Amino acid sequence: MSEEDDASKTEEPSAKKLADAREKGNVIQSRDVVNFAMLGASALVLTAFGAMMSGKIANIARAFLERSWDIRIDDTNFTVLIGELVIAIAISLIFPLIILMVAAFGAFYLQFGLLVSTESITPKLEKIGLIKGFGRLFSMRNLVEFIKGVTKMIVIGAATIYLLWPEMQSIDRFVLTDVGDTLGEINKLALSVVFLVVAIVAVVAGLDYLYQRFAFMKQMRMSKHDLKEEFKNQEGDPHVKAKLRQIRMEKAKQRMMAQVPEATVVITNPTHYAVALKYDDTMPAPKVIAKGVDAVALRIREVATENSVPIVENPPLARTLYALVELDKEIPPETFKAVAELISFVMRRNQRGGGLSKPLTAGITAATSLGGTVDPSSREPSGRGPNPPPAR
Repeated sequence: MSEEDDASKTEEPSAKKLADAREKGNVIQSRDVVNFAMLGASALVLTAFGAMMSGKIANIARAFLERSWDIRIDDTNFTVLIGELVIAIAISLIFPLIILMVAAFGAFYLQFGLLVSTESITPKLEKIGLIKGFGRLFSMRNLVEFIKGVTKMIVIGAATIYLLWPEMQSIDRFVLTDVGDTLGEINKLALSVVFLVVAIVAVVAGLDYLYQRFAFMKQMRMSKHDLKEEFKNQEGDPHVKAKLRQIRMEKAKQRMMAQVPEATVVITNPTHYAVALKYDDTMPAPKVIAKGVDAVALRIREVATENSVPIVENPPLARTLYALVELDKEIPPETFKAVAELISFVMRRNQRGGGLSKPLTAGITAATSLGGTVDPSSREPSGRGPNPPPAR
């Protein structure tokens, strides 16, 4: 079952899975990168501060040896002496220790950035078990780490012997050499060995990081089913989203229908399209307050009829307004003339039918401000626009 699961994980991990793994402390990290940083920092410390540290420690030791007969050994004095010794050594080592700490922090930071997670150290009951313990102990990952460690020891040992072997042939020269010169030669050899080890560990660290990255990305791989489930969980169940979308559409439709009684005119196709327009003398141009096709258009017509809102059949204009104008938006300039004449015609008809004079004034204002022409003595609009028929 596990092999089948691994075989099905053919897709690269998503950003969400990598982020979740990071929150749990599961990131790409190589111990050899840390080892390289520490060894490199140690080599830098020995090169830059070696002489200074050895000189300070030698002075501290000389001070104790020169007055060793004058030192009283009792509980109080001994404690004071040890405290002074520790403080003096700590002061001489403070800068090298800071460099080593920065190197260690930098090695982790360069691999996975700033990360604080307690997930990896949180006790978990499922990890407790003899079989699982043996499984982790003899896992393929630990086997690779063991082989890698043995290989590093062999390579570093062989390189060190290769470097020091020529010096072994002439080791007898140190018998007649001054102690200071001998220490200087030994110091040079030690630094040579350190820098050789740092160079080898640098190569090993680079290769190990590439391997750890490969192993991590392989472990994080996902199957197509996993990707679908993650997308479903992240974006929401499609059925639930469809239901919510339907509810929102129903609410929007209800709000739209509630505005139909306030319409000035409803322009229809006559049956497939319906667009309700509203205009008064406070508006710069008429705006669409409701629109729809088929069943929605029929419902707009019914609500308009129930509330005595004029209905005008003009298929080209109805289709144009439905396609170009969103809800609660003003009509485009190219429809000003046709709409103005329709509204003017409706207002004149309302006046003849006993309507108030104020709507008539508003209709005439709409027609003239939108560029339409109104013939007060006619029963229909004088400007045809996009084929406006008489009102129903």
